Amino acid sequence: MKNTNNQKIKAVIFDLDGTLIDTEKYYFKAWPLSMEHFGYSMTEEESLSMRSLGRPFAPEYLKKLSGDPNFDYAKVRAYRVDRMEEFLENGIELKPYAAEILHNLRAQGIITALGTANDYERASRYLKRIGLFEAFDQIICASMVERGKPAPDLYQYAVEQLGLSPEECFAVEDSPNGVKSASSANIPTIMIPDLTEPDEELRALLYRVYPDLETFYKAEFCAESIKSTPKVPGPQ
Repeated sequence: MKNTNNQKIKAVIFDLDGTLIDTEKYYFKAWPLSMEHFGYSMTEEESLSMRSLGRPFAPEYLKKLSGDPNFDYAKVRAYRVDRMEEFLENGIELKPYAAEILHNLRAQGIITALGTANDYERASRYLKRIGLFEAFDQIICASMVERGKPAPDLYQYAVEQLGLSPEECFAVEDSPNGVKSASSANIPTIMIPDLTEPDEELRALLYRVYPDLETFYKAEFCAESIKSTPKVPGPQ
């Protein structure tokens, strides 16, 4: 599937949190804080399970976790959103080579798309803060489909919007829920681990695992090192 060999890959669909921006570490803190604020508890493992978990799975998971039949997901989530805004007040940190890989792929004629568990308002706001809003040909958000990750809906919708087959795309993810979503949509899925490494079961769903974006780019698209953009945005 190397683009340098057969030109099969025409688009790369990137996850946002944990893949392009270093925000999963804050979600990891924010969910337990939110649960505890309303009198519930959450372990580290349970917090990790929330990565990219979308509707209707997140409300169901937290309600079951709370043991409360009257659990108010909207209230807990709103508190978590506020905590995230506080964490990100001083800037959103890009993952290494995030800006460069988007620039280089587009220079090669590869379509760049975003497939995120965020809604469009927050995704676009984050991207504008880090100067990458214009780096995407298509932005696909969980709010645009019936079911979020790990269901395949988001990635199925993404390839439809791009007018491509799943085999003509790569999906780049950092979390188990994201990997399951992309792979169940039959898209060759790259994992660049963030907070956890893939276990054996998850590896069976993956096309490749790479340590970072630069290694992925060099292995699949170009033998040379990734080239820097003239202006690479830092934390905003």
